[in-house]
Amino acid sequence: MKTNLPNNQKGAVAIEFAAVFVIFFAVFYGMISYSLPLLLMQSFNHATAEAVRRSVALDPNSPNYAQNVAPLAKQIVREQLEWIPSTFQFLPAHIDATFTAGVLKVEIKYPSSNIAAVMPFIVLPGIGSVPKLPTTLHAKSSLQF
Repeated sequence: MKTNLPNNQKGAVAIEFAAVFVIFFAVFYGMISYSLPLLLMQSFNHATAEAVRRSVALDPNSPNYAQNVAPLAKQIVREQLEWIPSTFQFLPAHIDATFTAGVLKVEIKYPSSNIAAVMPFIVLPGIGSVPKLPTTLHAKSSLQF
């Protein structure tokens, strides 16, 4: 059945669709573009905490404990983050582990520009780059023995 629209209403549906689509796309893109950095940050926090937790299991009375605990923590972080695809360019150089004065510190500093290689950022007038991210995604865990 064909509906007869008045002559002045022929383009109203297209205009309404364009307005709704822009809003829908902005919300959808915002959800996708912010979920990836949040997933990475959650993974980095979990990996550093797990590295510190599992390093506690190493016997502090063992010979060369101070030299072995930091490399073990780095290895644990690498194991925890094996799932990250190579396109993200996550390198062992982004992981730092130190053991000084009885404190084990495990840190990840990942440049957020590497995310742009996987997911394009959109530059909106008046708002700027979406998603807005710090220059590095940073996670840190420490434990005093």
